[in-house]
Amino acid sequence: MQVDAQLPYYSRGLFMPRRYKVYWGGRGAARSWSFARAILIMGSQRTMRILCCREYQKSIADSVHKLFQDQMALMDLPGWQVTKREIVHSTTGSSIIFEGLRYNTNRIKSLEGIDICWVEEAESVTKDSWEILIPTIRKEGSEIWISFNPDLEEDPTYQRFVVEEPPNAIVEKVGWEDNPWFPSTLEEEKNYLYRVDPDAADHVWGGQPRRSSEAQILHGKWRVESFEPDPHSKLWLGPYNGADFGFAEDPTTCIELWIKRVPKRHGEIASQGILHVRRESWKVRLDIDHTYNRWMRDMGKAITHRVIRADSARPETISYLKRHGPRRITSVYKWPGSIEDGIAFLRGFEAIVIHPSCKHFKEECRLYSYKTDRDTGEVLPKIVDKHNHLIDSARYALAPLIRARKTQTTIYAGHSYAS
Repeated sequence: MQVDAQLPYYSRGLFMPRRYKVYWGGRGAARSWSFARAILIMGSQRTMRILCCREYQKSIADSVHKLFQDQMALMDLPGWQVTKREIVHSTTGSSIIFEGLRYNTNRIKSLEGIDICWVEEAESVTKDSWEILIPTIRKEGSEIWISFNPDLEEDPTYQRFVVEEPPNAIVEKVGWEDNPWFPSTLEEEKNYLYRVDPDAADHVWGGQPRRSSEAQILHGKWRVESFEPDPHSKLWLGPYNGADFGFAEDPTTCIELWIKRVPKRHGEIASQGILHVRRESWKVRLDIDHTYNRWMRDMGKAITHRVIRADSARPETISYLKRHGPRRITSVYKWPGSIEDGIAFLRGFEAIVIHPSCKHFKEECRLYSYKTDRDTGEVLPKIVDKHNHLIDSARYALAPLIRARKTQTTIYAGHSYAS
């Protein structure tokens, strides 16, 4: 039987023979819609027994039973007959059954002859449920299909199928951008959430697993918003430029920052104001002789004449750049506790506003974290040394202000230190 149906491009993997087919990510990707369509097409062509399950299913209403009915109507597929407990094809004899994992252990263990097991909303499936389910799906050539929006990074499903990808598997992250029929209503909701709460938006729409908010160093401090600094206004201080160096695994970075002072009542000025991240440069495996051109491309030609405060651990790189490009680049003095002082200074701003073009800085703000105890989850007073290259660049750029604050002098002595 030939079936003509619309499916997203990523769905091609559903028709390839694999033991595991894992599709995960943010909302709006049409994963459930695609899984249901693929199963209905396959079941219309040959005899199959399909198990659809999730961790909790008190009644059939909690399952994807209604989703299958909707897709059968949209595709105008003949032969499928719907009952209260299952869906059966009158010609091929294929059947689709629905079960919950948590409270149906014995029923799950007794299932035989399953060709495809689709685990929907798999982010909530426990380690125990996986250990019961996987050996149950034992027919030769049987497949386990998994769809989910990740919740916590340490959840068993995310760890088992994304972090530790199993053999003979297709594991793909798909999101709203992979859905050619992403509706305008959801587009508006997505854009609104990114505007007002980028942390939540990265989880809901970006498909990023949540981490302990207590461990996120800049949690609740940053947001993404378009802006343009006014260098002629007394309220805008800057630009401040900083750089960090890497190569094989770590990126070479450069950043442009501005500080906007916030007038309070009676003309008073907030102690630090709002930090604005206007431009960034981020590149792995950037050769030293290409660095200056890359910075001019990303940061603008004005970078040639600005003070750039850079990581003092690479004096030879600073010396080369000073002779071949930005002549005012200089190393930053690192004092004991300079990282902690820098973090405290960044958190001292009323907010950190990130221009939408600075995608890597936004990602670092989301991921830069303290270590946590693996057993207790307790946040430890130790910083994870990754996701910090642009943040380090920001600390270097602001180093004179951080030192001034540390020695309790006025941080706004005149105009920008980096102008």
